[in-house]
Amino acid sequence: MAIIPSFGEESNKTSRKKRGADSEREEISQVSESRADSNANANTNSNKDSEPRLEQSNAQLPSGKRSTVLSAGETAADVRNDAALRPSTLSEYIGQSRLKAMMQMSIAAAKSRGEALDHVLFYGPPGLGKTTLSRVIANEMNAKIHLTSGPSLERPRDIIGLVHQLEAHDVLFIDEIHRLSRVAEELLYPAIEDFAIDLTSGKGHATRTMRLDLPKFTLIGATTKAGMISNALRDRFGFVCRLEFYTHEELGLIVARTSGILGIELTDEAVHVVASRARGTPRIANRLVRLVRDYAHYCGQAIVDKELAAAALTSYQIDSSGLDPTDRRFLQILIDHYNGGPVGIETIAATLGEDSDTLEDVYEPFLIQNGFLQRTPRGRAVTPLAYTHLNRTVPAALQAMQALQLNLELNNGQNSADDK
Repeated sequence: MAIIPSFGEESNKTSRKKRGADSEREEISQVSESRADSNANANTNSNKDSEPRLEQSNAQLPSGKRSTVLSAGETAADVRNDAALRPSTLSEYIGQSRLKAMMQMSIAAAKSRGEALDHVLFYGPPGLGKTTLSRVIANEMNAKIHLTSGPSLERPRDIIGLVHQLEAHDVLFIDEIHRLSRVAEELLYPAIEDFAIDLTSGKGHATRTMRLDLPKFTLIGATTKAGMISNALRDRFGFVCRLEFYTHEELGLIVARTSGILGIELTDEAVHVVASRARGTPRIANRLVRLVRDYAHYCGQAIVDKELAAAALTSYQIDSSGLDPTDRRFLQILIDHYNGGPVGIETIAATLGEDSDTLEDVYEPFLIQNGFLQRTPRGRAVTPLAYTHLNRTVPAALQAMQALQLNLELNNGQNSADDK
């Protein structure tokens, strides 16, 4: 009968044989993982032991980097208030019409067969409802949802402890799934495909492998950076869905619904004012409704009209296009210091006092999508729309260039029509 050495004995044996530091670390890691896996198997006999692990993983959900009113990242206030605002069914969910129709058909088919829904990957900018839609899917499937995040699943025992709680047709939601460690990702592969996990204990000739079967469940992954997910993991999802920014009409419906839940009356014009400044993001729209409610209560007004809503958002330095002070300063620096550009991102970052990654990930997307900023091979440059929005005179050279581009587009369109 082979005897598996304990941790202390194995360490002494390693020292006597004068092995390298790399070999020692590898053995310690293997013994630690073996013990961790054994502890995880023992914990499956008690639901009380497994529940705190889920609560801890929920507490580590990442928050956004931008600490302003218009940040799409989730704040503590959002967490407290969103529970009452989140829709619970697909019929209540507003926006993402194509995605919602596809999910509705797939859920109905899975329920009719008595099977779990295929695995789903949601990706897109923050604040568009990836977590909310995952909760809705779990409700539609009459299943329990288990919430966690990629950074909280660092070791194999984290994955094993989580999947042991799953029951048939349950939904496992992993936020920021692109931040999974390599070990955790590889451990998930058989769980996703074969609904089983391979466990290894011991080492050398005493190594034993055991396969633990899992119930059929649905994995829903969410990420803001789909390009950072490995192809091997992405290919294992049955549905890969992108969430798009919301239109003003859809945001108007969300604002009206939220104001009704919060018990504040907004006129149709006030709803339009709030929706137009929400940057296409429901999370920001709900946050602005709360700010408008506070302003109305402070002013002693029971009904919020267009003028009151505009005054409330202006008091928070949010202009008519949804730009905050940092956005406007970004454009002003380009105009005043660099004649509108183009200029490199590192130079802009040094002038603003921000790192370049923050500018590219947080500030630039909205400015580019709404036509205030351009990315060129030589750097960033503002558009005539930025000059107009900041009440600046558009340079003659920029006007001439814009006219030339317009003529080229018209000529290309005419040539295409003639070819047809």
